[in-house]
Amino acid sequence: MGDYLQPKTLDDALTALAAKPYVLLAGGTDLYPARVGKPFDDDVLDLSRLDGLRGISEQEDHFRIGALTSWTELIETDLPPMFDGLKLAAREVGGVQIQNAGTIAGNICNASPAADGVPPLLTLNAELELAASRGTSIVPVEKFIINNRQTRRAQDEIVTAIRVPKPSLATTSTFLKLGARRYLVISIAMVAAVLERSNDGTVAAARIAVGSCSAKAQRLRLLERALAGQPISPDLAAIAEPSHLSRLAPIDDVRGTGEYRLDAALTLIRRALIRLGGGS
Repeated sequence: MGDYLQPKTLDDALTALAAKPYVLLAGGTDLYPARVGKPFDDDVLDLSRLDGLRGISEQEDHFRIGALTSWTELIETDLPPMFDGLKLAAREVGGVQIQNAGTIAGNICNASPAADGVPPLLTLNAELELAASRGTSIVPVEKFIINNRQTRRAQDEIVTAIRVPKPSLATTSTFLKLGARRYLVISIAMVAAVLERSNDGTVAAARIAVGSCSAKAQRLRLLERALAGQPISPDLAAIAEPSHLSRLAPIDDVRGTGEYRLDAALTLIRRALIRLGGGS
Protein backbone atom coordinates (compact mmCIF):
# COMPACT_ATOMS: atom_id res chain seq x y z
CA MET A 1 0.00 0.00 0.00
CA GLY A 2 1.12 3.56 -0.67
CA ASP A 3 1.02 6.48 1.75
CA TYR A 4 -1.97 6.75 4.09
CA LEU A 5 -2.91 10.08 5.67
CA GLN A 6 -5.82 10.86 8.01
CA PRO A 7 -5.75 14.62 8.57
CA LYS A 8 -7.68 16.23 11.43
CA THR A 9 -8.27 19.58 9.72
CA LEU A 10 -9.38 20.63 6.26
CA ASP A 11 -6.30 22.85 5.92
CA ASP A 12 -4.03 19.85 6.54
CA ALA A 13 -5.95 17.82 3.95
CA LEU A 14 -5.68 20.60 1.35
CA THR A 15 -1.96 21.04 2.02
CA ALA A 16 -1.40 17.33 1.44
CA LEU A 17 -3.40 17.40 -1.80
CA ALA A 18 -1.50 20.41 -3.08
CA ALA A 19 1.75 18.45 -2.67
CA LYS A 20 0.76 15.34 -4.60
CA PRO A 21 -2.32 13.41 -5.81
CA TYR A 22 -4.19 11.15 -3.40
CA VAL A 23 -7.20 8.87 -3.68
CA LEU A 24 -9.81 10.48 -1.43
CA LEU A 25 -11.53 8.16 1.04
CA ALA A 26 -14.82 9.07 2.76
CA GLY A 27 -17.25 6.22 3.47
CA GLY A 28 -15.30 3.74 1.33
CA THR A 29 -18.42 1.99 0.02
CA ASP A 30 -17.30 2.53 -3.60
CA LEU A 31 -13.53 2.56 -3.14
CA TYR A 32 -13.07 -0.83 -1.49
CA PRO A 33 -15.39 -2.92 -3.73
CA ALA A 34 -13.70 -1.49 -6.82
CA ARG A 35 -10.37 -2.91 -5.64
CA VAL A 36 -11.37 -6.41 -4.62
CA GLY A 37 -8.75 -8.84 -5.93
CA LYS A 38 -6.38 -6.04 -6.96
CA PRO A 39 -3.22 -4.72 -5.29
CA PHE A 40 -4.08 -1.68 -3.17
CA ASP A 41 -1.03 0.51 -3.70
CA ASP A 42 -2.74 3.91 -3.96
CA ASP A 43 -1.79 6.89 -1.82
CA VAL A 44 -4.92 7.42 0.30
CA LEU A 45 -6.16 10.59 1.98
CA ASP A 46 -8.77 9.54 4.54
CA LEU A 47 -11.23 12.39 5.17
CA SER A 48 -13.28 10.61 7.83
CA ARG A 49 -11.90 12.67 10.75
CA LEU A 50 -12.91 16.03 9.26
CA ASP A 51 -15.99 16.48 11.45
CA GLY A 52 -16.58 19.97 10.04
CA LEU A 53 -17.72 18.30 6.80
CA ARG A 54 -20.62 16.50 8.50
CA GLY A 55 -24.21 17.52 9.08
CA ILE A 56 -27.09 19.35 7.42
CA SER A 57 -27.81 22.99 8.15
CA GLU A 58 -30.29 25.60 6.94
CA GLN A 59 -28.84 28.88 5.69
CA GLU A 60 -30.68 32.02 4.62
CA ASP A 61 -31.07 31.05 0.97
CA HIS A 62 -30.00 27.41 0.84
CA PHE A 63 -29.58 24.13 2.70
CA ARG A 64 -26.02 22.94 3.21
CA ILE A 65 -25.22 19.22 3.33
CA GLY A 66 -21.68 18.52 4.53
CA ALA A 67 -19.68 16.29 2.22
CA LEU A 68 -19.27 13.54 4.84
CA THR A 69 -22.99 13.43 5.68
CA SER A 70 -24.25 9.85 5.40
CA TRP A 71 -27.39 8.67 3.69
CA THR A 72 -28.79 7.61 7.05
CA GLU A 73 -28.32 11.09 8.49
CA LEU A 74 -30.14 12.55 5.49
CA ILE A 75 -33.04 10.10 5.95
CA GLU A 76 -33.34 10.92 9.65
CA THR A 77 -33.11 14.73 9.33
CA ASP A 78 -36.37 16.70 9.32
CA LEU A 79 -36.40 18.46 5.95
CA PRO A 80 -39.10 20.09 3.77
CA PRO A 81 -40.98 18.11 1.06
CA MET A 82 -38.56 19.27 -1.64
CA PHE A 83 -36.14 16.68 -0.20
CA ASP A 84 -38.60 13.76 -0.32
CA GLY A 85 -37.17 12.53 -3.64
CA LEU A 86 -33.60 12.60 -2.34
CA LYS A 87 -34.69 10.72 0.80
CA LEU A 88 -36.41 8.07 -1.33
CA ALA A 89 -33.18 7.69 -3.31
CA ALA A 90 -31.20 7.44 -0.06
CA ARG A 91 -33.25 4.38 0.94
CA GLU A 92 -32.24 2.71 -2.35
CA VAL A 93 -28.49 3.04 -1.74
CA GLY A 94 -27.49 -0.51 -0.82
CA GLY A 95 -28.58 -1.82 2.57
CA VAL A 96 -28.71 -0.04 5.92
CA GLN A 97 -25.02 -0.71 6.57
CA ILE A 98 -24.09 1.03 3.31
CA GLN A 99 -26.44 3.91 4.10
CA ASN A 100 -24.75 4.30 7.49
CA ALA A 101 -21.26 4.51 5.98
CA GLY A 102 -21.73 5.89 2.46
CA THR A 103 -21.67 9.65 1.90
CA ILE A 104 -23.86 11.71 -0.39
CA ALA A 105 -20.91 13.62 -1.83
CA GLY A 106 -19.03 10.37 -2.45
CA ASN A 107 -21.95 9.14 -4.54
CA ILE A 108 -21.59 12.23 -6.73
CA CYS A 109 -17.81 12.07 -7.00
CA ASN A 110 -17.96 8.41 -8.01
CA ALA A 111 -19.90 9.67 -11.06
CA SER A 112 -21.55 6.38 -11.90
CA PRO A 113 -24.42 6.61 -14.43
CA ALA A 114 -26.41 4.57 -11.87
CA ALA A 115 -25.60 6.77 -8.85
CA ASP A 116 -28.94 6.97 -7.03
CA GLY A 117 -28.34 10.39 -5.54
CA VAL A 118 -27.55 12.27 -8.73
CA PRO A 119 -30.99 12.54 -10.43
CA PRO A 120 -32.72 13.99 -7.34
CA LEU A 121 -29.84 16.42 -6.77
CA LEU A 122 -30.14 17.56 -10.38
CA THR A 123 -33.84 18.28 -9.86
CA LEU A 124 -32.96 20.29 -6.73
CA ASN A 125 -30.52 22.48 -8.73
CA ALA A 126 -27.85 21.36 -6.26
CA GLU A 127 -24.35 22.82 -6.30
CA LEU A 128 -21.06 21.56 -4.95
CA GLU A 129 -18.69 23.55 -2.79
CA LEU A 130 -15.08 22.70 -3.66
CA ALA A 131 -12.15 23.79 -1.52
CA ALA A 132 -8.47 24.02 -2.46
CA SER A 133 -5.47 25.80 -1.01
CA ARG A 134 -5.98 28.47 -3.69
CA GLY A 135 -9.61 29.14 -2.68
CA THR A 136 -13.21 27.88 -2.80
CA SER A 137 -15.49 27.52 -5.81
CA ILE A 138 -19.13 26.60 -6.40
CA VAL A 139 -20.05 24.26 -9.28
CA PRO A 140 -23.53 22.95 -10.22
CA VAL A 141 -23.81 19.17 -9.92
CA GLU A 142 -24.96 19.10 -13.55
CA LYS A 143 -21.64 20.61 -14.69
CA PHE A 144 -19.47 18.79 -12.14
CA ILE A 145 -20.14 15.36 -13.64
CA ILE A 146 -18.67 15.25 -17.14
CA ASN A 147 -19.14 11.65 -18.19
CA ASN A 148 -19.17 8.09 -16.88
CA ARG A 149 -16.79 8.11 -13.84
CA GLN A 150 -15.45 11.56 -14.83
CA THR A 151 -15.83 14.80 -12.89
CA ARG A 152 -14.42 18.31 -12.94
CA ARG A 153 -12.75 17.94 -9.56
CA ALA A 154 -9.13 19.09 -9.82
CA GLN A 155 -6.35 17.08 -8.19
CA ASP A 156 -5.99 19.58 -5.34
CA GLU A 157 -9.72 20.02 -4.61
CA ILE A 158 -12.00 18.47 -1.99
CA VAL A 159 -15.78 18.59 -2.14
CA THR A 160 -16.75 20.12 1.20
CA ALA A 161 -20.53 20.46 0.86
CA ILE A 162 -23.63 20.19 -1.29
CA ARG A 163 -25.74 23.35 -1.47
CA VAL A 164 -29.46 23.18 -2.31
CA PRO A 165 -31.11 26.54 -3.03
CA LYS A 166 -34.42 27.29 -1.35
CA PRO A 167 -37.33 27.65 -3.79
CA SER A 168 -39.71 30.59 -3.45
CA LEU A 169 -42.81 28.44 -4.00
CA ALA A 170 -44.23 25.25 -2.50
CA THR A 171 -42.17 22.38 -3.88
CA THR A 172 -42.74 18.63 -3.93
CA SER A 173 -40.49 15.87 -5.18
CA THR A 174 -40.28 12.13 -5.70
CA PHE A 175 -37.98 9.37 -6.95
CA LEU A 176 -38.65 6.03 -8.64
CA LYS A 177 -36.22 3.27 -9.52
CA LEU A 178 -36.53 0.08 -11.53
CA GLY A 179 -34.18 -2.83 -10.92
CA ALA A 180 -34.12 -6.55 -11.45
CA ARG A 181 -35.28 -6.96 -7.83
CA ARG A 182 -36.69 -4.68 -5.14
CA TYR A 183 -33.59 -3.97 -3.05
CA LEU A 184 -29.79 -4.00 -3.25
CA VAL A 185 -29.70 -3.61 -7.00
CA ILE A 186 -28.15 -1.40 -9.68
CA SER A 187 -30.94 0.37 -11.51
CA ILE A 188 -32.17 -0.33 -15.00
CA ALA A 189 -33.66 3.16 -15.00
CA MET A 190 -34.48 5.76 -12.37
CA VAL A 191 -36.37 9.04 -12.37
CA ALA A 192 -36.44 12.03 -10.04
CA ALA A 193 -39.05 14.77 -10.36
CA VAL A 194 -39.71 18.13 -8.71
CA LEU A 195 -42.74 20.38 -9.12
CA GLU A 196 -42.98 23.97 -7.93
CA ARG A 197 -46.61 24.99 -7.42
CA SER A 198 -47.99 28.39 -8.38
CA ASN A 199 -50.66 30.01 -6.22
CA ASP A 200 -53.25 29.21 -8.90
CA GLY A 201 -52.50 25.47 -8.71
CA THR A 202 -50.46 25.24 -11.89
CA VAL A 203 -46.88 24.12 -12.45
CA ALA A 204 -44.59 27.10 -11.91
CA ALA A 205 -41.55 24.97 -12.70
CA ALA A 206 -40.83 21.29 -13.28
CA ARG A 207 -37.52 19.50 -13.15
CA ILE A 208 -37.21 15.90 -14.34
CA ALA A 209 -33.98 13.87 -14.36
CA VAL A 210 -33.31 10.33 -15.54
CA GLY A 211 -30.41 8.11 -14.46
CA SER A 212 -28.96 4.84 -15.80
CA CYS A 213 -30.01 5.79 -19.34
CA SER A 214 -26.94 7.77 -20.43
CA ALA A 215 -23.28 8.14 -19.55
CA LYS A 216 -24.48 10.54 -16.86
CA ALA A 217 -27.91 11.45 -15.50
CA GLN A 218 -29.81 13.88 -17.71
CA ARG A 219 -32.38 16.64 -17.14
CA LEU A 220 -35.31 16.47 -19.60
CA ARG A 221 -35.80 20.15 -20.35
CA LEU A 222 -38.20 19.61 -23.26
CA LEU A 223 -40.59 17.85 -20.90
CA GLU A 224 -40.01 20.44 -18.18
CA ARG A 225 -41.06 23.22 -20.57
CA ALA A 226 -44.12 21.24 -21.66
CA LEU A 227 -45.23 20.86 -18.02
CA ALA A 228 -44.85 24.52 -17.10
CA GLY A 229 -48.19 26.28 -16.67
CA GLN A 230 -50.24 23.08 -16.66
CA PRO A 231 -52.77 22.42 -13.87
CA ILE A 232 -51.27 20.17 -11.20
CA SER A 233 -53.21 16.90 -11.36
CA PRO A 234 -52.53 13.26 -12.22
CA ASP A 235 -53.25 14.21 -15.85
CA LEU A 236 -49.72 15.64 -16.03
CA ALA A 237 -48.59 12.10 -16.81
CA ALA A 238 -50.26 12.26 -20.23
CA ILE A 239 -47.97 15.12 -21.27
CA ALA A 240 -44.84 12.94 -21.15
CA GLU A 241 -44.08 11.51 -24.59
CA PRO A 242 -41.20 9.46 -26.07
CA SER A 243 -39.91 12.56 -27.87
CA HIS A 244 -39.18 14.17 -24.51
CA LEU A 245 -36.54 11.48 -23.88
CA SER A 246 -34.45 12.39 -26.94
CA ARG A 247 -31.44 13.39 -24.81
CA LEU A 248 -31.09 9.91 -23.38
CA ALA A 249 -28.66 7.36 -24.84
CA PRO A 250 -29.22 4.07 -22.99
CA ILE A 251 -26.96 1.10 -23.64
CA ASP A 252 -27.67 -2.61 -23.93
CA ASP A 253 -26.21 -4.60 -21.04
CA VAL A 254 -26.99 -7.53 -18.77
CA ARG A 255 -29.69 -5.52 -16.97
CA GLY A 256 -31.68 -4.57 -20.06
CA THR A 257 -31.62 -3.32 -23.63
CA GLY A 258 -31.51 0.34 -24.51
CA GLU A 259 -35.01 0.11 -25.93
CA TYR A 260 -36.34 -1.40 -22.71
CA ARG A 261 -34.61 1.28 -20.65
CA LEU A 262 -36.29 4.05 -22.66
CA ASP A 263 -39.69 2.44 -22.24
CA ALA A 264 -39.08 1.94 -18.53
CA ALA A 265 -37.92 5.54 -18.08
CA LEU A 266 -41.08 6.88 -19.73
CA THR A 267 -43.24 4.70 -17.51
CA LEU A 268 -41.38 5.87 -14.40
CA ILE A 269 -41.74 9.51 -15.45
CA ARG A 270 -45.48 9.12 -15.88
CA ARG A 271 -45.79 7.40 -12.49
CA ALA A 272 -43.79 10.18 -10.87
CA LEU A 273 -46.04 12.83 -12.38
CA ILE A 274 -49.16 10.96 -11.25
CA ARG A 275 -47.74 10.87 -7.73
CA LEU A 276 -46.81 14.55 -7.69
CA GLY A 277 -50.13 15.43 -9.32
CA GLY A 278 -52.02 14.01 -6.38
CA GLY A 279 -52.65 10.49 -7.64
CA SER A 280 -51.61 7.30 -5.88
